[in-house]
Amino acid sequence: MSSPAPRPRADRTQLQQIIAGLTEGVILIDPDQTIAWANAAALAMHGVDTLAELGADVDEYRARFELRYRNRHRVLPGAYPMDRVLAGETFTEVTVEVGRPGEEARWTHRLRSLVLNGPDGIPECLVLVVNDATERYNAEERFERTFNANPAPAIICRLADLRYVKVNEGFQEMTGYTRDGLIGRSVYEIDVLEGAESRDLAIERLGEGRTIPQMEALLTLPAGGTKAVIVAGQPIEMGDEPCMLFTFMDLEPRKRAEHALRQSEERFAKSFRLMPLPCFLCTRDAFRILDINDAFTAILGLATEETVGRALADLPLFADTAARRRFEAEIAGAGMLRGAELPARTADGGVLDCLVSAETLTIGDQDCVLVVLQDITERKRSEGELIAAIEAVMQDTSWFSRTVIEKLANLRAPPGRNRAPAELADLTAREREVLGLICAGLPDADIATRLGISRNTVRNQVAAIYHKLDIHKRGALIVWARERGIQGPGPASPARDGSPDKRRS
Repeated sequence: MSSPAPRPRADRTQLQQIIAGLTEGVILIDPDQTIAWANAAALAMHGVDTLAELGADVDEYRARFELRYRNRHRVLPGAYPMDRVLAGETFTEVTVEVGRPGEEARWTHRLRSLVLNGPDGIPECLVLVVNDATERYNAEERFERTFNANPAPAIICRLADLRYVKVNEGFQEMTGYTRDGLIGRSVYEIDVLEGAESRDLAIERLGEGRTIPQMEALLTLPAGGTKAVIVAGQPIEMGDEPCMLFTFMDLEPRKRAEHALRQSEERFAKSFRLMPLPCFLCTRDAFRILDINDAFTAILGLATEETVGRALADLPLFADTAARRRFEAEIAGAGMLRGAELPARTADGGVLDCLVSAETLTIGDQDCVLVVLQDITERKRSEGELIAAIEAVMQDTSWFSRTVIEKLANLRAPPGRNRAPAELADLTAREREVLGLICAGLPDADIATRLGISRNTVRNQVAAIYHKLDIHKRGALIVWARERGIQGPGPASPARDGSPDKRRS
């Protein structure tokens, strides 16, 4: 029995003319698996210029192009879209990745099929319509990678049914939810807008698919309890589906920091208020008073309403304008001050000698200066009276033993004074003679007589000794000499009443 004659091919000239200029790719396949024609768009989507490069038939196409599904699994022979359409299958959308064998896929195609039948109902032409979705899927892959790698917690819900379709690791780590516990659940089951400041507005915007502004909310955690967050919503599209991207910021670290800051500020405020020394807090830039403590008011007599808000330059606090400027310059430059003596004026016009110390610190976002004043007026007065008394007593050291003189000299010496030690070797022979007679208690006139020199010469010798030893009082000079074993060459001159000189041992 002879085989039936092959069916003559229909004239597709007009069809080809119609579809040649379409942006969609169109491939025509004959029932005998021959690739009959492809428009320019279809060729470009395969990276070829001619139909021959595409393949003469379906077998050659499979040899030249490797197809993979979106999950990276290869499309097996017989399952290629061309094979399926030849088998009479029609489909509205198939997505495959296309590339050369052994190479990475270069294009992503979305295909649908058509079957063109002849008048007798027998297929005359099989059609594949190809859309290039490469850019779209590349963009989705980039979004997917960015979304998953973003440390900011985020979750996406589909607006059509308000079910979650994506969640990143940041959200899972922040809340303790798992991916399986979220995907497919609705916003009614896991409410990310719970406790939101403007919940009604957020729900309204979600229903309209509009941007949800930032607002504080409370997320219920799967392990129990809640977490304070800032939530915001941004409408996006995934594929062709409208969605809402929710992003979150964990407020717990900020709230802990704010709580710790409040506690620190409270402790500082209490210490500042209860400090027994006068203190004030001012800005570093303009030295404007921000606060004073109780001791400041009690000792200086300046009340809060008289000082707070005013600059130091506008207050009568520092009695010496030059000293106040030096204080401000020191703080502006070094940022601190330690134990500087400054006179402070009280509200009644009195002046107190004060030791002033200052330290810069930051309160909120403002650079401030904490200034502490120590009233040393009484101490300086007592020290002055003591030194005057010692000076008066030491005018005649012959009444005191060496031990008593040394103790008085130590009391008189200013604390912390540093000077290079002087030695007897620094004095000339004549200066040592004069020093010995001074230690014997002789006045300048008697020393001149004893040495046979003029009184002016004696004065010059004494001045030279003072200069070399850095001593400026006769009593201190006698103490210095006796510490080094100089007692004088002989007895002192007789007393004025003619009675012999008496010394206490």
